Amino acid sequence: MRPPVSHQTSATAPKSLAPGLYIVATPIGNLGDITLRAADTLRACDAVACEDTRVTGKLMKHLGASKPLWRYDDHASAQDRARLIGAMRTQAVALVSDAGTPLVSDPGFRLVREARAAGVPVVTLPGPCAAVAGLTLSGLPNDRFLFAGFLPAKEKARADMLAALGDIPATLIFYETAPRLAKSLAAISAVLPGREVAVARELTKLHEECRTGAPDALLAHYAAHPPRGEIVLLIAPPAEAAPDAGDAEAQLAAALETMKPSQAAGLVAKATGLDRKALYARALELRDR
Repeated sequence: MRPPVSHQTSATAPKSLAPGLYIVATPIGNLGDITLRAADTLRACDAVACEDTRVTGKLMKHLGASKPLWRYDDHASAQDRARLIGAMRTQAVALVSDAGTPLVSDPGFRLVREARAAGVPVVTLPGPCAAVAGLTLSGLPNDRFLFAGFLPAKEKARADMLAALGDIPATLIFYETAPRLAKSLAAISAVLPGREVAVARELTKLHEECRTGAPDALLAHYAAHPPRGEIVLLIAPPAEAAPDAGDAEAQLAAALETMKPSQAAGLVAKATGLDRKALYARALELRDR
């Protein structure tokens, strides 16, 4: 790798950037989703580290920018990272993935970690992320979610991961490929029966769609209509267990040892979700025994 030489071809020369590493989120489909800040950074940087120079080259052409493109992917060596970090000490280097936010199931973790350890300034430019886009589109609970990358390709490993994550009270988010979608839906049906599932694909593109339902129903649909494109697969969290009336009464009795019936009823109602008035009536009965 030779140190990058900065040259700019866009009509308006952007402001110069301080040396360092700039993590730049890029569109996941629709080029109009590039942020103003990301566009300015890609025009102003000295070089761009990217997964595929052909993909990033198209984006740079769209932005009217010409920069040295350094390939940086999952196969990059420690020596490659050392050379990039060396360049960052005197030049602004942008890190992009083929689409979306770098490091989110894309290369970059080691580079960012080593850059920080070397004292190189690291700046992040937030923007498009397929996992978050799929979550907002799905209609599944979004107050708590877990992104778990790609499901394993092998059947047992896939089932084991679903079983390990299935009890987490959060919407699960995975990336998946079209050829493996059917196997993943079948595994969800077997390991996590009764869960609502969403398949979001071709996000921000012309044929964007998000289908929700039982995994078996989705499996039947995609058997008849083979999917194409990149996919975000989401699984609803487990249903909350119904409050245990017996346990609630035990909590109520314990609370009455130090509290008034109204206070005890309020405490147990908050802990169990049961009706406060009914708990208060029961607390009076327990107190008067």
